[in-house]
Amino acid sequence: MEAWLPQLEGFRFAYPWLLWSLVLLPLLWLWLGRRRDAAAVGYSTLALLTGLGKKHGGRDGWFSHFLVTLALALLILALARPQSGQSYTKIRASGIDILLVLDVSSSMLAEDFTIGGTRASRLAAVKNVTKDFIADRSNDRMGIYAFAGKPFLVSPMTLDHEWLLKSLDERVQINFEIDGTAIGTAITSAANRLKDRESKSRIIVLLTDGTNNSGPIQPLTAAEAAEALDIKIYTIGTGTRGVALFPQLNRNRQQMRDMFGQPMYRRIQVQFDEETLQKIASMTGGKYFRATGSDSLKDIYDEIDQLEKTEVEVDQYEQFDEWFIYVLVPGGLLALLHLLLRYTFWRRLP
Repeated sequence: MEAWLPQLEGFRFAYPWLLWSLVLLPLLWLWLGRRRDAAAVGYSTLALLTGLGKKHGGRDGWFSHFLVTLALALLILALARPQSGQSYTKIRASGIDILLVLDVSSSMLAEDFTIGGTRASRLAAVKNVTKDFIADRSNDRMGIYAFAGKPFLVSPMTLDHEWLLKSLDERVQINFEIDGTAIGTAITSAANRLKDRESKSRIIVLLTDGTNNSGPIQPLTAAEAAEALDIKIYTIGTGTRGVALFPQLNRNRQQMRDMFGQPMYRRIQVQFDEETLQKIASMTGGKYFRATGSDSLKDIYDEIDQLEKTEVEVDQYEQFDEWFIYVLVPGGLLALLHLLLRYTFWRRLP
């Protein structure tokens, strides 16, 4: 897989260290202002010379000094070689295809995670950490499946991670219409999506908080099919064990509040098939993880990121236009103007 990434550099100097010479120009200005020309011929009186010219310092004055200083400044800028253009980065990635398969059943509403110190639902925490995982793997093709009672495609495999993040934010929502947890069917759908892709490695990251209770395909049967297709599955079991805190919802599926305006919750027993998730990972050469909080979930994604590292070769090219001539020519013209004035209107006696 190859990708060209243009990077606008804008304006730069090839030798920026030469610009430090500009700090000497104010000192040059002071020196020119204080300099006095020594007399070339001694006279008992200067009355005879009043019609021929005045002292250099009085003839050209500050304007002469200004021309010299400005010409030198432009010369220094020209030597620093101002440039504008772009650099290009050519990335050749080994190509890892990753399909994220996320549980969106109603049990993912349980609020046993935190985001920024505030209590949050499992789904909100999963989406928050998944965004970082997607952003960190910019060179991999990724896609998203969501599943409850049955799976549905959120985003096909893509390198457009901006689109992927938008789809994760907007389309990965709790599925009340077809509730349940169809782990086996979700694995099968994801494996079918990956089976014909030619890549170095094909990976499914399956995240769920429950046990398989929907769909015609059993999880281990689906895992056997994935193994035959050389697809590796990392499984993540998320949520606390035992009793979890769930929001109480009204008919419009909005959280109910008590007379004081506080959100209402209920406690329910959580069922979790950890053994099956372990077997799925083991059968396919993946690994099982247990996430009981936002920090542990982030650590899991970080570990998967390290286990499946993409090999990337980077070539960089630069294309810049030179602008020094546009500075050198005005500087040279100012220097010529100064010499012209010096030996005509501002001429001095030898």
